[in-house]
Amino acid sequence: MKRRAWLTLGAVVLGGGGIATYAVASPSTDAVGGPTERPVKVYNLGLKAPETGERELPRTETKQFSLLGISWTGATKKLDGKAQVRTRSIDTGAWTSWQDLETDADPVEDADERAGARGASEPLWVGPSDGVEVQVVHEDGTTSAGLPSGLKVNLVDPGVTAAEASDAATEPAAYAEDVTPSPTSASPTATTPTGPASTVPEPPIVSRADWGADEKLSPDPSEYNTDVKAVFVHHTAGSNDYTCAESASIVRAIYAYHTAPAPGGNGWNDLGYNFLVDKCGTIFEGRKGGVDQPVLGAHTYGWNRESAGIAVLGEYTAAGASNAALTSIARIAAWKLGQYGVDPASTVQLKAGATQKNLAGTSFTSGTSYPFSAISGHRDGYATECPGTSLYGQLPTIRAWAAGPVQGLKVTSLTGATLSGSTYWTKGAITVKWSTTTPGSLISKFELLVDGNVVTTVPGTATSANTTLAAGNHKVAVRAVHQSGKTDEKSTTTALTVVADTTAPVFATTPKITLRTGTVETAAVPVTLGWKATDAQALKQVNLVSPTTATFGPTITSSNRTAKSGAASTWSMTAYDVAGNTRTSSPAFTPVILQETSATKSGTWTSRSSSSYLGGKSYSSGSKSASLTWTFTGRSAAWVVSRASTSGQAYVYVDGTKVATVDLKSSTTKYRQAIWTKSWSSSTQHKIKIVVVGTSGRPTITTDGLVYVK
Repeated sequence: MKRRAWLTLGAVVLGGGGIATYAVASPSTDAVGGPTERPVKVYNLGLKAPETGERELPRTETKQFSLLGISWTGATKKLDGKAQVRTRSIDTGAWTSWQDLETDADPVEDADERAGARGASEPLWVGPSDGVEVQVVHEDGTTSAGLPSGLKVNLVDPGVTAAEASDAATEPAAYAEDVTPSPTSASPTATTPTGPASTVPEPPIVSRADWGADEKLSPDPSEYNTDVKAVFVHHTAGSNDYTCAESASIVRAIYAYHTAPAPGGNGWNDLGYNFLVDKCGTIFEGRKGGVDQPVLGAHTYGWNRESAGIAVLGEYTAAGASNAALTSIARIAAWKLGQYGVDPASTVQLKAGATQKNLAGTSFTSGTSYPFSAISGHRDGYATECPGTSLYGQLPTIRAWAAGPVQGLKVTSLTGATLSGSTYWTKGAITVKWSTTTPGSLISKFELLVDGNVVTTVPGTATSANTTLAAGNHKVAVRAVHQSGKTDEKSTTTALTVVADTTAPVFATTPKITLRTGTVETAAVPVTLGWKATDAQALKQVNLVSPTTATFGPTITSSNRTAKSGAASTWSMTAYDVAGNTRTSSPAFTPVILQETSATKSGTWTSRSSSSYLGGKSYSSGSKSASLTWTFTGRSAAWVVSRASTSGQAYVYVDGTKVATVDLKSSTTKYRQAIWTKSWSSSTQHKIKIVVVGTSGRPTITTDGLVYVK
């Protein structure tokens, strides 16, 4: 049958005869004042067992606590049952849901030598609370078997250190039953050995003094192993919702829970773990004796003699530990194993100190050696869920980070350079950026390689490096060196091809405008802008900067534009090479419209008026051999006419030489048409003569003037 043991402060009879019980703190009568330093306090509330089998606690009152657990008589006796608790928050007044206590905690290996040592659950951090309800369910199928005797709930207030006093809001009153020890003297300390140097740097560690350890709680001298061959990873269980500002309080509370004398605590001689890590990656010194020493811990039953224990604050069954926590586990494990020449990725032989099984069912016989990963989980050595399924699944990552070489190195960007195809182009100064999956705190350095040579070295926490390349072709790569000194082929990135070019492009053909055919307006004369830019390495583009803007590819050499007549326009163009070098050319040109009236006439010409003509007028003639001659100094010219279905033909002479016969006939009527153009390489004086052909049936031509560019 089921037998339930309840912690009660006030009882309510439930259906079936069970009793739900609770312990609630009365409201504090302390006045709210300034922050106050206060010591750690440990209290216990016993469960009584009447003949009926129910266990209840007489009505009482409690004060503030933040961590709890249950304990029982018999340090090696396991609780064959399920213990659950729920608590009431001081801040909100709300009750939590039921939370399971881990009752498969390792027994104390020297229990026979420690008077008063008790069996206990793992502690559970619940945050500042003032009420508790506990239920313990035992199922054994008989009516005679009982739960362990001396069942108690142990409550811990971690207190406030002087450094934390500024954060304390109130000073709670003392509990009715205060079992916090206050011995007057400590036992003599054992001789402390000299810790060997490690192959990797020591990470920052918060000392016992800094997290507020009361050394009176652990008066026994430290014990030391010969070496450290392995590290076992644990979790402390409890909530992951703690703030990292509370971490030192959690460590103090666990310390008090482990060390307070029975029945208020477990009666152990110190914290079980050698190190503790919070979710923000802060590492705390655990068991005393020197962080650089092979201190004998009490963390993994049967395997403490050749190992160190690292516990992560929180519960990691469903959710994994943070990267910050994993990083710190890897750092402290690598440092501790490095003191004894152990590769964190290796397999080691550990001698069993007890006959037992682990969670997977592997049997161990005391005195026999077995293989373990140098970084193992608690469950690998003992039948426990610790360090939680998710954190256990993260152990391969921890091993890889701790052992090296650096993983996941890749270049993320190369600034100061432009990628064209598979080649980067730069004027010289570049910044290489990279990323890794291995945290920077586990990396010794990064080296920037140019043509295989180290040109820049930066710390392992850096993510970029700068250098200036000499002109020419280069291979640029990044190499990462793990704190262990390990590198492999993946520790160096694939080399990038980078060309350093400091030579600016040139304009082999200076930008210029020439007249083209099309409709002529006073404010928009049709022109062609022409140029040719070249570069010794790789031309990227040419930009038109004024009088308007446009961007052209490296092979483009002309563009149809328009220009305003009668005003000088600067046609500024800038050529860019891929490396970022530039060259600018800014010639100026003026399109000029010469009216027909400015020409020298021969033969008969008739003036016509219309707003469709340039300047409102034009000349028309059907007389064979009638001519108009314009004289100008320029580099390009265009004859402007009106066209219709009856328009005739004309001869064009340039500097006395006939160069073209132009037919003005058009199926539709058009005005202001630049119908014939001519350009020269430089600006010189020219004569353009137009002669009427006298075409049969349509002899008449209408001329609207001449445009030239100077």
